[in-house]
Amino acid sequence: MILSLCVVFSQTGCDHEKHENHEETNLTVSFPVRKDTSLVVDYVCQISSIRHIELMAQERGYLTEIFVDEGKNVKKGQLLFQIMPNLYEAEKQIAQAEVSFAEIEYVNTKRLADSNVVAPNELAMAEAKLNQAKAQLSLAQVHLDFTQIRAPFDGIIDRFRVREGSLLEEGDLLTNLSDNSKMWVYYNVPEAEYLDYQSQVKSDSLVKVELMLANGKLFPFEGRVETIEADFNNETGNIPFRATFPNPNRLLRHGETGNVQMHVPFPNALLIPQKATFEILDKKYVYAVSAEGVISSREIIIAAELPHLFIVQEGLEESDRILLEGLRLVKENDQIEYRVADPDSVITHLNLYAE
Repeated sequence: MILSLCVVFSQTGCDHEKHENHEETNLTVSFPVRKDTSLVVDYVCQISSIRHIELMAQERGYLTEIFVDEGKNVKKGQLLFQIMPNLYEAEKQIAQAEVSFAEIEYVNTKRLADSNVVAPNELAMAEAKLNQAKAQLSLAQVHLDFTQIRAPFDGIIDRFRVREGSLLEEGDLLTNLSDNSKMWVYYNVPEAEYLDYQSQVKSDSLVKVELMLANGKLFPFEGRVETIEADFNNETGNIPFRATFPNPNRLLRHGETGNVQMHVPFPNALLIPQKATFEILDKKYVYAVSAEGVISSREIIIAAELPHLFIVQEGLEESDRILLEGLRLVKENDQIEYRVADPDSVITHLNLYAE
Protein backbone atom coordinates (compact mmCIF):
# COMPACT_ATOMS: atom_id res chain seq x y z
CA MET A 1 0.00 0.00 0.00
CA ILE A 2 2.77 2.43 0.93
CA LEU A 3 4.62 1.67 -2.30
CA SER A 4 1.44 2.28 -4.33
CA LEU A 5 0.83 5.67 -2.65
CA CYS A 6 4.41 6.76 -3.43
CA VAL A 7 3.94 5.85 -7.08
CA VAL A 8 0.65 7.83 -7.24
CA PHE A 9 2.16 10.94 -5.58
CA SER A 10 5.18 10.75 -7.88
CA GLN A 11 3.01 10.60 -10.98
CA THR A 12 0.83 13.47 -9.69
CA GLY A 13 3.91 15.64 -9.02
CA CYS A 14 5.30 14.99 -12.49
CA ASP A 15 1.99 15.84 -14.14
CA HIS A 16 1.79 19.07 -12.11
CA GLU A 17 5.37 20.02 -13.05
CA LYS A 18 4.67 19.39 -16.73
CA HIS A 19 1.51 21.49 -16.47
CA GLU A 20 3.43 24.41 -14.86
CA ASN A 21 6.16 24.23 -17.52
CA HIS A 22 3.52 24.27 -20.21
CA GLU A 23 1.94 27.40 -18.70
CA GLU A 24 5.29 29.11 -18.27
CA THR A 25 6.24 28.61 -21.91
CA ASN A 26 2.84 29.60 -23.27
CA LEU A 27 3.76 33.29 -23.39
CA THR A 28 2.35 36.36 -25.12
CA VAL A 29 4.02 37.90 -28.16
CA SER A 30 2.97 40.76 -30.41
CA PHE A 31 4.26 43.01 -33.20
CA PRO A 32 5.49 46.62 -33.31
CA VAL A 33 2.91 49.12 -34.53
CA ARG A 34 3.32 52.09 -36.86
CA LYS A 35 1.27 55.13 -35.91
CA ASP A 36 1.37 58.89 -36.26
CA THR A 37 2.02 60.17 -32.77
CA SER A 38 3.59 63.07 -30.94
CA LEU A 39 5.91 63.48 -28.00
CA VAL A 40 5.16 66.01 -25.27
CA VAL A 41 8.37 67.79 -24.27
CA ASP A 42 8.53 70.05 -21.20
CA TYR A 43 10.63 73.22 -21.09
CA VAL A 44 11.06 75.53 -18.12
CA CYS A 45 9.79 78.96 -19.15
CA GLN A 46 9.68 82.60 -18.10
CA ILE A 47 6.43 84.52 -18.56
CA SER A 48 6.50 88.18 -19.61
CA SER A 49 3.91 90.81 -20.47
CA ILE A 50 3.84 91.87 -24.10
CA ARG A 51 4.47 95.41 -22.81
CA HIS A 52 6.22 95.97 -19.50
CA ILE A 53 7.63 99.45 -19.06
CA GLU A 54 9.09 101.72 -16.40
CA LEU A 55 7.22 104.93 -15.58
CA MET A 56 9.75 107.65 -14.73
CA ALA A 57 9.63 111.30 -13.70
CA GLN A 58 10.22 113.57 -16.68
CA GLU A 59 10.67 116.73 -14.63
CA ARG A 60 12.21 117.68 -11.33
CA GLY A 61 9.90 118.49 -8.42
CA TYR A 62 7.92 117.20 -5.45
CA LEU A 63 5.41 114.40 -5.98
CA THR A 64 2.19 116.03 -4.85
CA GLU A 65 -0.45 113.39 -5.62
CA ILE A 66 -0.84 109.68 -6.49
CA PHE A 67 -4.21 108.91 -8.09
CA VAL A 68 -4.10 105.09 -8.22
CA ASP A 69 -3.11 102.19 -5.98
CA GLU A 70 -0.63 99.38 -6.48
CA GLY A 71 -1.93 96.40 -8.44
CA LYS A 72 -4.87 98.29 -9.95
CA ASN A 73 -5.97 98.17 -13.57
CA VAL A 74 -5.67 101.50 -15.35
CA LYS A 75 -6.83 102.80 -18.72
CA LYS A 76 -4.82 104.50 -21.43
CA GLY A 77 -4.51 108.24 -20.69
CA GLN A 78 -5.54 107.90 -17.03
CA LEU A 79 -3.73 110.31 -14.67
CA LEU A 80 -1.44 108.40 -12.32
CA PHE A 81 0.98 110.88 -10.69
CA GLN A 82 1.16 114.66 -10.28
CA ILE A 83 4.51 116.40 -9.83
CA MET A 84 4.55 119.96 -8.42
CA PRO A 85 3.42 122.07 -11.42
CA ASN A 86 3.72 125.60 -9.98
CA LEU A 87 7.03 126.50 -11.62
CA TYR A 88 5.97 125.22 -15.02
CA GLU A 89 2.60 126.94 -14.80
CA ALA A 90 4.42 130.22 -14.19
CA GLU A 91 6.70 129.56 -17.15
CA LYS A 92 3.65 128.91 -19.32
CA GLN A 93 2.04 132.19 -18.23
CA ILE A 94 5.21 134.07 -19.12
CA ALA A 95 5.32 132.40 -22.51
CA GLN A 96 1.63 133.18 -23.07
CA ALA A 97 2.29 136.85 -22.30
CA GLU A 98 5.17 136.87 -24.79
CA VAL A 99 2.88 135.45 -27.45
CA SER A 100 0.26 138.12 -26.77
CA PHE A 101 2.88 140.88 -27.01
CA ALA A 102 4.32 139.43 -30.22
CA GLU A 103 0.83 139.15 -31.76
CA ILE A 104 0.09 142.82 -31.05
CA GLU A 105 3.44 143.84 -32.46
CA TYR A 106 2.86 141.74 -35.56
CA VAL A 107 -0.63 143.17 -36.17
CA ASN A 108 0.64 146.77 -35.86
CA THR A 109 3.61 146.11 -38.13
CA LYS A 110 1.41 144.45 -40.73
CA ARG A 111 -0.93 147.48 -40.76
CA LEU A 112 2.02 149.77 -41.33
CA ALA A 113 3.47 147.47 -43.98
CA ASP A 114 0.15 147.41 -45.83
CA SER A 115 0.30 151.23 -45.87
CA ASN A 116 3.91 151.12 -47.10
CA VAL A 117 5.03 152.92 -43.93
CA VAL A 118 7.55 150.22 -42.97
CA ALA A 119 9.64 147.92 -45.10
CA PRO A 120 8.58 144.30 -45.68
CA ASN A 121 11.65 143.18 -43.73
CA GLU A 122 10.23 144.66 -40.53
CA LEU A 123 7.01 142.71 -41.04
CA ALA A 124 9.04 139.53 -41.53
CA MET A 125 10.94 140.27 -38.28
CA ALA A 126 7.68 140.76 -36.40
CA GLU A 127 6.31 137.49 -37.79
CA ALA A 128 9.49 135.65 -36.76
CA LYS A 129 9.21 137.03 -33.21
CA LEU A 130 5.60 135.82 -33.05
CA ASN A 131 6.57 132.34 -34.20
CA GLN A 132 9.40 132.23 -31.67
CA ALA A 133 7.03 133.24 -28.87
CA LYS A 134 4.57 130.53 -29.91
CA ALA A 135 7.37 127.95 -29.90
CA GLN A 136 8.35 129.00 -26.37
CA LEU A 137 4.71 128.64 -25.32
CA SER A 138 4.57 125.13 -26.78
CA LEU A 139 7.76 124.21 -24.93
CA ALA A 140 6.37 125.54 -21.67
CA GLN A 141 3.19 123.51 -22.24
CA VAL A 142 5.28 120.35 -22.78
CA HIS A 143 7.15 120.92 -19.50
CA LEU A 144 3.84 121.44 -17.73
CA ASP A 145 2.40 118.26 -19.26
CA PHE A 146 5.45 116.36 -18.03
CA THR A 147 4.35 117.06 -14.46
CA GLN A 148 1.37 114.75 -15.07
CA ILE A 149 2.27 111.08 -15.51
CA ARG A 150 -0.46 109.30 -17.48
CA ALA A 151 -0.83 105.65 -18.51
CA PRO A 152 0.42 105.15 -22.09
CA PHE A 153 -1.76 102.00 -22.45
CA ASP A 154 -4.21 99.83 -20.54
CA GLY A 155 -2.39 97.80 -17.91
CA ILE A 156 -1.69 96.91 -14.29
CA ILE A 157 0.26 99.19 -11.94
CA ASP A 158 3.19 97.61 -10.13
CA ARG A 159 4.66 98.49 -6.72
CA PHE A 160 5.31 102.20 -6.08
CA ARG A 161 8.96 103.22 -5.80
CA VAL A 162 8.11 106.64 -4.34
CA ARG A 163 5.52 108.19 -2.03
CA GLU A 164 3.69 111.50 -1.93
CA GLY A 165 6.03 114.28 -0.93
CA SER A 166 9.12 112.66 -2.45
CA LEU A 167 11.52 115.02 -4.18
CA LEU A 168 11.98 113.64 -7.67
CA GLU A 169 14.79 114.16 -10.10
CA GLU A 170 14.33 113.79 -13.81
CA GLY A 171 14.51 110.06 -14.65
CA ASP A 172 13.56 108.74 -11.19
CA LEU A 173 11.57 105.48 -11.32
CA LEU A 174 7.97 105.78 -10.13
CA THR A 175 6.57 102.32 -10.87
CA ASN A 176 6.13 99.75 -13.66
CA LEU A 177 3.16 99.24 -15.95
CA SER A 178 2.30 95.87 -17.51
CA ASP A 179 0.01 95.10 -20.42
CA ASN A 180 -1.21 91.55 -19.67
CA SER A 181 -3.77 91.21 -22.44
CA LYS A 182 -1.33 88.76 -24.04
CA MET A 183 1.75 87.10 -22.61
CA TRP A 184 5.10 86.22 -24.10
CA VAL A 185 6.50 82.93 -22.82
CA TYR A 186 10.22 82.33 -23.37
CA TYR A 187 11.88 78.91 -23.16
CA ASN A 188 15.21 77.44 -24.27
CA VAL A 189 15.41 74.54 -26.74
CA PRO A 190 18.58 72.41 -27.20
CA GLU A 191 20.20 72.41 -30.61
CA ALA A 192 19.27 68.81 -31.49
CA GLU A 193 15.60 69.38 -30.63
CA TYR A 194 15.63 72.66 -32.56
CA LEU A 195 16.84 70.81 -35.67
CA ASP A 196 14.11 68.17 -35.24
CA TYR A 197 11.56 70.94 -34.83
CA GLN A 198 12.66 72.74 -37.98
CA SER A 199 12.66 69.54 -40.04
CA GLN A 200 9.17 68.47 -38.96
CA VAL A 201 7.32 71.80 -38.97
CA LYS A 202 6.25 73.72 -42.05
CA SER A 203 7.73 77.18 -42.31
CA ASP A 204 4.34 78.87 -42.71
CA SER A 205 2.67 77.15 -39.74
CA LEU A 206 2.52 78.20 -36.11
CA VAL A 207 3.04 75.36 -33.65
CA LYS A 208 0.61 75.19 -30.75
CA VAL A 209 1.96 74.74 -27.24
CA GLU A 210 0.45 74.42 -23.77
CA LEU A 211 1.45 75.98 -20.47
CA MET A 212 1.70 74.10 -17.17
CA LEU A 213 1.46 76.56 -14.29
CA ALA A 214 3.43 76.46 -11.05
CA ASN A 215 0.45 74.90 -9.21
CA GLY A 216 0.50 71.89 -11.54
CA LYS A 217 -2.62 72.96 -13.47
CA LEU A 218 -2.80 73.44 -17.21
CA PHE A 219 -3.47 76.98 -18.46
CA PRO A 220 -6.84 76.84 -20.27
CA PHE A 221 -5.66 78.61 -23.43
CA GLU A 222 -3.20 77.37 -26.03
CA GLY A 223 -0.24 79.42 -27.18
CA ARG A 224 1.55 79.60 -30.51
CA VAL A 225 5.26 79.64 -31.22
CA GLU A 226 5.73 82.89 -33.14
CA THR A 227 9.44 83.67 -32.80
CA ILE A 228 12.76 81.87 -32.60
CA GLU A 229 15.72 84.07 -31.74
CA ALA A 230 18.59 84.42 -34.18
CA ASP A 231 21.55 83.02 -32.22
CA PHE A 232 22.38 80.02 -30.06
CA ASN A 233 23.86 80.52 -26.63
CA ASN A 234 27.43 79.24 -26.99
CA GLU A 235 27.65 78.33 -23.30
CA THR A 236 24.43 76.29 -23.04
CA GLY A 237 23.88 75.21 -26.66
CA ASN A 238 20.25 76.41 -26.46
CA ILE A 239 18.22 78.79 -28.56
CA PRO A 240 15.26 80.78 -27.11
CA PHE A 241 11.75 80.22 -28.44
CA ARG A 242 8.90 82.65 -27.78
CA ALA A 243 5.25 81.58 -27.60
CA THR A 244 2.33 84.01 -27.33
CA PHE A 245 -0.60 83.12 -25.06
CA PRO A 246 -3.95 84.95 -24.81
CA ASN A 247 -4.70 86.09 -21.28
CA PRO A 248 -8.34 87.26 -21.27
CA ASN A 249 -8.85 86.65 -17.54
CA ARG A 250 -5.52 88.31 -16.62
CA LEU A 251 -4.49 85.19 -14.71
CA LEU A 252 -0.91 85.35 -15.93
CA ARG A 253 1.37 88.08 -14.58
CA HIS A 254 4.76 89.38 -15.61
CA GLY A 255 7.61 87.39 -14.05
CA GLU A 256 5.73 84.11 -13.50
CA THR A 257 7.34 80.77 -14.27
CA GLY A 258 5.98 77.48 -15.53
CA ASN A 259 6.58 74.73 -18.08
CA VAL A 260 5.83 74.93 -21.76
CA GLN A 261 4.58 71.64 -23.18
CA MET A 262 5.43 71.33 -26.86
CA HIS A 263 4.07 68.48 -28.98
CA VAL A 264 6.82 67.18 -31.24
CA PRO A 265 5.26 65.17 -34.11
CA PHE A 266 6.56 61.69 -34.98
CA PRO A 267 4.81 60.63 -38.18
CA ASN A 268 4.71 56.91 -38.96
CA ALA A 269 6.55 56.06 -35.74
CA LEU A 270 7.33 52.43 -34.85
CA LEU A 271 5.96 51.82 -31.34
CA ILE A 272 6.55 49.04 -28.83
CA PRO A 273 5.53 48.73 -25.16
CA GLN A 274 8.25 49.64 -22.70
CA LYS A 275 7.59 46.43 -20.76
CA ALA A 276 8.80 44.42 -23.77
CA THR A 277 12.37 45.75 -23.35
CA PHE A 278 15.27 45.07 -21.02
CA GLU A 279 18.66 46.69 -20.48
CA ILE A 280 22.21 45.38 -20.55
CA LEU A 281 25.02 47.90 -19.98
CA ASP A 282 22.85 50.90 -20.87
CA LYS A 283 21.69 49.28 -24.10
CA LYS A 284 18.10 48.31 -24.74
CA TYR A 285 17.06 44.89 -26.05
CA VAL A 286 13.93 42.95 -26.89
CA TYR A 287 13.38 39.23 -27.32
CA ALA A 288 12.53 38.49 -30.94
CA VAL A 289 10.49 35.31 -31.43
CA SER A 290 10.77 33.21 -34.58
CA ALA A 291 7.82 31.42 -36.17
CA GLU A 292 9.00 28.22 -34.46
CA GLY A 293 9.04 29.98 -31.07
CA VAL A 294 12.82 30.29 -30.70
CA ILE A 295 13.89 33.32 -28.65
CA SER A 296 16.81 35.60 -29.55
CA SER A 297 17.79 38.92 -28.02
CA ARG A 298 18.02 41.92 -30.33
CA GLU A 299 19.46 45.37 -29.62
CA ILE A 300 17.25 48.34 -30.48
CA ILE A 301 17.84 52.10 -30.64
CA ILE A 302 15.21 54.31 -29.05
CA ALA A 303 14.25 57.56 -30.79
CA ALA A 304 11.95 58.87 -28.04
CA GLU A 305 10.01 57.81 -24.98
CA LEU A 306 6.26 58.12 -24.45
CA PRO A 307 4.20 57.07 -21.44
CA HIS A 308 4.52 53.25 -21.42
CA LEU A 309 5.87 53.32 -24.99
CA PHE A 310 9.15 53.55 -26.86
CA ILE A 311 9.56 54.91 -30.38
CA VAL A 312 12.07 52.60 -32.09
CA GLN A 313 14.58 54.15 -34.43
CA GLU A 314 16.53 51.02 -35.41
CA GLY A 315 16.52 47.29 -34.71
CA LEU A 316 12.95 46.22 -35.44
CA GLU A 317 10.46 45.96 -38.28
CA GLU A 318 6.68 45.73 -38.23
CA SER A 319 6.86 42.02 -39.11
CA ASP A 320 9.04 41.10 -36.10
CA ARG A 321 7.46 39.16 -33.27
CA ILE A 322 8.54 40.39 -29.84
CA LEU A 323 7.99 38.87 -26.42
CA LEU A 324 5.68 41.00 -24.25
CA GLU A 325 5.58 39.09 -20.97
CA GLY A 326 7.73 36.67 -19.05
CA LEU A 327 11.07 38.17 -20.05
CA ARG A 328 12.60 36.91 -16.79
CA LEU A 329 11.40 33.37 -17.40
CA VAL A 330 13.32 32.80 -20.62
CA LYS A 331 16.86 32.96 -21.92
CA GLU A 332 18.65 33.08 -25.24
CA ASN A 333 17.67 30.33 -27.73
CA ASP A 334 14.82 28.97 -25.58
CA GLN A 335 11.90 27.56 -27.49
CA ILE A 336 8.50 28.55 -26.18
CA GLU A 337 4.85 28.06 -26.91
CA TYR A 338 3.20 31.42 -27.48
CA ARG A 339 0.01 33.16 -28.33
CA VAL A 340 -0.08 36.29 -30.53
CA ALA A 341 -1.81 39.37 -29.12
CA ASP A 342 -3.25 42.00 -31.43
CA PRO A 343 -0.80 44.95 -31.30
CA ASP A 344 -3.53 47.59 -31.44
CA SER A 345 -5.28 45.96 -28.51
CA VAL A 346 -2.00 45.85 -26.58
CA ILE A 347 -1.49 49.59 -27.06
CA THR A 348 -5.09 50.40 -26.17
CA HIS A 349 -4.79 48.66 -22.83
CA LEU A 350 -1.65 50.64 -21.94
CA ASN A 351 -3.60 53.95 -21.71
CA LEU A 352 -1.27 55.65 -24.16
CA TYR A 353 -1.55 58.99 -25.83
CA ALA A 354 -0.77 57.78 -29.32
CA GLU A 355 -2.93 59.06 -32.13
